[in-house]
Amino acid sequence: MPLPIEDYAMIGDGRTAALVGRDGSIDWLCLPRFDSGACFAALLGSPDNGRWIISPSAEITAVRRRYRQGTLILETDFETASGAVRVIDCMPLSNERWDVLRIVEGLRGRVSMHMELVIRFDYGSIVPWVRRSDDTLLAVAGPDSLELHTPVPTRGVRMTTQADFEVGSGERLPFVLNFRPSHWPAQPAIDAEQVLAQTERHWLAWSQRCSFEGRWQEPVQRSLLTLKALIYQPTGGIVAAPTTSLPEQPGGARNWDYRYCWLRDATLTLNALLLTGYTKEALAWQDWLLRAVAGSPEDMQILYSVTGARRLEETELAWLPGYLQAAPVRIGNAAAEQFQLDVYGEVMDTLHLARAAGHEPQPHSWQIQCALLSFLASHWQEPDEGIWEVRGPRRHFTHSKVMAWVAFDRGVKAVERYGLEGPVDEWRRTRDKIHSQVCDAGFDPVRNSFVQYYGSQALDASLLLIPLVGFLPPDDRRVLDTIAAIERELVVDGLVQRYPADSEAEVDGLSPGESAFLPCSFWLADCLAVTGRRAEAEALFERLLALRNDVGLLSEEIDPRSGHMQGNFPQALSHMALVNTARLLSLAPRQLDESSKQGERPAAAKIMPP
Repeated sequence: MPLPIEDYAMIGDGRTAALVGRDGSIDWLCLPRFDSGACFAALLGSPDNGRWIISPSAEITAVRRRYRQGTLILETDFETASGAVRVIDCMPLSNERWDVLRIVEGLRGRVSMHMELVIRFDYGSIVPWVRRSDDTLLAVAGPDSLELHTPVPTRGVRMTTQADFEVGSGERLPFVLNFRPSHWPAQPAIDAEQVLAQTERHWLAWSQRCSFEGRWQEPVQRSLLTLKALIYQPTGGIVAAPTTSLPEQPGGARNWDYRYCWLRDATLTLNALLLTGYTKEALAWQDWLLRAVAGSPEDMQILYSVTGARRLEETELAWLPGYLQAAPVRIGNAAAEQFQLDVYGEVMDTLHLARAAGHEPQPHSWQIQCALLSFLASHWQEPDEGIWEVRGPRRHFTHSKVMAWVAFDRGVKAVERYGLEGPVDEWRRTRDKIHSQVCDAGFDPVRNSFVQYYGSQALDASLLLIPLVGFLPPDDRRVLDTIAAIERELVVDGLVQRYPADSEAEVDGLSPGESAFLPCSFWLADCLAVTGRRAEAEALFERLLALRNDVGLLSEEIDPRSGHMQGNFPQALSHMALVNTARLLSLAPRQLDESSKQGERPAAAKIMPP
């Protein structure tokens, strides 16, 4: 049975990532990239669906783990009656090969260890042909091949590879698993110790570029390292999470594939990277974005593959029972076919932010933006599936209309501030028309708050973004009353739900029971900060930091009652929100006020021109 989600840590190489449990088992790994088939899929099934465990044979009395400071190198220490041992896990950073490196280090006494390697390609469904060539174990099935290099003797046991060995104080035993397409020639084994040192130097050099200083430096740095690991280095695309189908509710059907790049994350990503000194990564993400959305505006999707590919057909894997029986397990994501107005605003806001930071997008970027606004001018009044990608009927979601306003607002600012050419008078009229409609149809004067969609009385946590994107100033009475209503009705044990539990089935057609949504909780902290409630904002932020697991990672959601994480993990949006909230709370009150008056996202204040 898989561990609680919070008991996993991530290692990665800039092209894919693995989840390593506190028990020493790698239960999830897709090769050669994030959205490839998994060779270890025990996370969504059982050990028979693939895993790689290295742990003490005897009873474990204590487990402690950590990342090496400033790196994605994981160290897990196991205590037993006979001694202590450390398992060091990492994925070396390379543009030429894929390796998973594990080193077993004796710390004290002498410890008996057990290794079990269960390779099951294509999401746990294919047992490879395994043979030995000299000192290398070779597993092949169709297009995929894995090779195990280790000085430790191994044996085959019921379609698995196993080893039993001992490690004493000061001893270090390497295990290296190399992936290659099966038609490629075999690659020489790496020098484990040398590559480990190189990997550490690389991560430390990257971490030292971080410009964020102050009270929350450690969680910000760990979040940035997590985001870096979720970047597909060849293209600059950032996946929402390295996993699929980790449930948003225990035993439920809200199980989605997040191994893709969402346009909705674009502004938060760029903001987080630019504000912390990672300009190269920010501009690579911007370039990915421009390549992905190039083409006819009517064909723009809300998510793409890491390469920018558009066909992401959703399929259910019937042979996998799902994480703790939460079925179905899905690969691909049908949300790619949805119509969502808000992404036009996100794209325009992202490119506006880059321009404000002094990084003018490519020359053709403005032509793309003008085409997007031309399309949006004819379609902003249509209903859509909204920010939460509901699988129910389309509606006039308030947040979607607000982001349509953002799109035209940023287009107007591009002309007014930067001298770009466009039909600015038309854009101003459309912007004003959207603003008037939202304030009329999206606000319920009876319950005295904005609502989830026109004609509804339900709240929605996405309404917290209204002051954060500059649609209304933070001190507007309607904003303050909406925040207060969300605090009353959507906050459970201090954490924010996306929408009321009793409206979940109506909104998306699925059974109720969703947990608190962590990015929304960060948005509430942002709103508290910009409305002058800084002490409360900091208290909520500290509460959210305390929800990170022992190695500083966050999922998408958390059950406020049990404390267990839910949803795909680690979640990029949660870590982006953490970085941006930390930056926001580090601003002086005067900077917050200035950015609010300019109608910008508050965290962008530092990079706004005078």
